Amino acid sequence: MPTVLLTGFPGFLGSALLPRLLARTPYTQARCVVQPRHLAAARRRLSGIEADHPEMAGRTELLEGDVTAGDLDLRPTDRDRVLAEVTEVWHLAAVYDLAVGEQVARRVNIGGTARVLDLCARLPHLERLHHVSTCYVSGRFAGEFAEDALDEGQELRNHYESTKFEAELLVRKALTDGLPATVYRPGIVVGDSVTGETQKYDGPYFLATFLRRQPLVALVPRLGDPDRVRVSLVPRDFVVDAMDRLSALDASLGRTYALTDPDPPTVREVVDTFARRLGRRVVWLPLPVAPTRRLVGSVPGAEALLGLPAEALEYFASPTTYATTHTRADLAGTGLECPPFASYADRLIDFMVEHPEVGSAAMT
Repeated sequence: MPTVLLTGFPGFLGSALLPRLLARTPYTQARCVVQPRHLAAARRRLSGIEADHPEMAGRTELLEGDVTAGDLDLRPTDRDRVLAEVTEVWHLAAVYDLAVGEQVARRVNIGGTARVLDLCARLPHLERLHHVSTCYVSGRFAGEFAEDALDEGQELRNHYESTKFEAELLVRKALTDGLPATVYRPGIVVGDSVTGETQKYDGPYFLATFLRRQPLVALVPRLGDPDRVRVSLVPRDFVVDAMDRLSALDASLGRTYALTDPDPPTVREVVDTFARRLGRRVVWLPLPVAPTRRLVGSVPGAEALLGLPAEALEYFASPTTYATTHTRADLAGTGLECPPFASYADRLIDFMVEHPEVGSAAMT
């Protein structure tokens, strides 16, 4: 019987991925490792999934644990059942926060991946580990970052990037040592392309918040060339659909996939699109990147006032684009393609305006 072990539930991607995995066969079972403090939210999310998909009821078990501990801190009976039953592991648990501190980032993003790899090495029926990384292991790499690239001597901007980079290095080493694995690198994940739904307002939503806090004429910092710098946005539904499709292919074993828009919008296109939907007119204000980041990060209350964390500013001058060669080749003929930004951007803004209760805090 196919049995999936999933970390990162009830997070943004894990919540959408779970029903797709269960839909593969009527016999697929899922075991979700959930921290005690997230159990209540996980139960609510699972109840919603089962209400929407009655055929999936009773096929998912929430296991109290912690990916940063040995045996994922599972109870001995749960650990023994995992070792005996699990055929597939999806590792999504991570701290997705540009401003995360080094200690937390290393404990969760690197330590959590190491503990998952330790467990995978002991799973006698394991067919595949699916590791969710990020395009931004590229750091400040200048040019197009290939899917097969990883350690190119690039400078990494923050603890989020550096720890996701190191975590992927661990997975690459395990692959070399014989562990069956596939790596997925989403770009900047935004809400659903159809409904706009999201669980967290970060990434480009910081820009939308920044615009909303300004009068009808909005001053926007020009930190790089807004007509050359690309923003690698990708809606959640494409990411989870692509992972679901690609993970079922024999050809995906050992591969790395960049899951992002192959023709991403420029900074100007993102700013103008959001501003138009919010009824703002943009005036660009040329500013140097490094001093602006230092100023915003050091002045008390500046980030809260702007709605824009200092760490996000550098991405408006990013020198990197991302090849999606493997992704497009292996999805060819399926009808699944990343939708263009212009086709769903208004839905992102509309959802944000209609749902002020959603926050920007990362799930840790």
